[in-house]
Amino acid sequence: MEKVTQYRWRILALLMFATTINYFDRSIIAVLYPTLKMMFHWSNTDYANIMGWFQAAYAIGMLTMGGIIDRLGTKKGYTLSIGLWSFFGMLHATIQPAFSIIGFSLARFGLGFGESGNFPAAQKTVAEWFPKRDRAFATGLYNAATSFGAIAAPFVVGWIVVPETGQYWQVPFLITGALSSLWVYLWFKTYAKPEVHPKISMAERDYIVSDSAIENAEKISWLKVLPKRQTWAFAVAKLTDAVWWFYLFWGAKYLSDTFGVDLKSIGIPFFIMYVLADGGSILGGWLSGAFMRKGWSLNKARKMTLLVCALIILPVSYVAFTDNKWVAVVLIGIAAAGHQAWSANIFTLASDVFPKKAVASVTGIGGMSGAVAGIVAFQVLGKALDAAGNSGFFWAFLLAGFSYLILLGVVHLIMPKMTPLDENLQLVTK
Repeated sequence: MEKVTQYRWRILALLMFATTINYFDRSIIAVLYPTLKMMFHWSNTDYANIMGWFQAAYAIGMLTMGGIIDRLGTKKGYTLSIGLWSFFGMLHATIQPAFSIIGFSLARFGLGFGESGNFPAAQKTVAEWFPKRDRAFATGLYNAATSFGAIAAPFVVGWIVVPETGQYWQVPFLITGALSSLWVYLWFKTYAKPEVHPKISMAERDYIVSDSAIENAEKISWLKVLPKRQTWAFAVAKLTDAVWWFYLFWGAKYLSDTFGVDLKSIGIPFFIMYVLADGGSILGGWLSGAFMRKGWSLNKARKMTLLVCALIILPVSYVAFTDNKWVAVVLIGIAAAGHQAWSANIFTLASDVFPKKAVASVTGIGGMSGAVAGIVAFQVLGKALDAAGNSGFFWAFLLAGFSYLILLGVVHLIMPKMTPLDENLQLVTK
């Protein structure tokens, strides 16, 4: 009797590892910001501009890398992405004080372009290796790894870097290169599509394709998916990425300026916030699957889960009014949990509606919309903080709380029913 394999979970573990490296790499500068600001004499607007280069490259990369990954295939496309971000991540360590703004801007641009490939490649992998009923849970698990990276960053940076002088600030940027090299080795050794993978059983292969149609080998460019209203529903939902990036890139500054949290004491607040975010990512992915197992339609299960997420996020608006550090940390953590649950289900929308061969392109278009929203939001926030001090955070948290409910309403108007598209991007009719 043939042994029933569970190889898809090994593939998922590699997605989690890659996403952990991705978020560790992008989070380092946010944790180091108070120290780098002191060393290089940056203003808030300087920091916003440097982050803007990352987001601009991320937006461009999302639009192009998704299509590249769909064309190259998951194995080669993912390797290209992580190779690029590792090179530019380590490049940060070579920047000299005299060229700090232009140097960090260029390094962040390259990092953003490379990192933009992670989620299109990861979501395409989930679509290839998991049936629809399990995709939100699988997405929730690898999406939770964003918090692993964000949690690791303050502890590693705080352990290595001397906050008063900035000594050894380069070392955390170099660590990611070693981790990425290990990942590429494991990825090439492990990955192949399930239909041709020699190490999975026929039973596992049948389970993976149990609720998906067999697709032809014809490629679909992002130009073909761009006009679809389903693409724009996904893109609107991804505008909330700007809120997540606000927590990630400005959270350390908010805690530092408002409550005096420094490099040595930021680990615990970040740990609380991102452990809560991890729980949200996993539970959010599980919840919509649980609704589907109760017999709910795909449309009802996903959207009801998104509504629950939006309601959980609402209380973060109160951060604008509190002067208690731990209340602020917990509220941000709960909102981060809601966002990650939201994100797990939004990512899954792309593979729910589109054929597998278009998933990376659609994910990239949505990621671009979130990156552009982040660019605009960060420019406004940086100027507001320079002009009016910490009061700029008041409006940021207020908008962060209410944006999800508003955008969910827009998504439902654009796509009232989540009817799948076939391999020719036509509505599937029963």
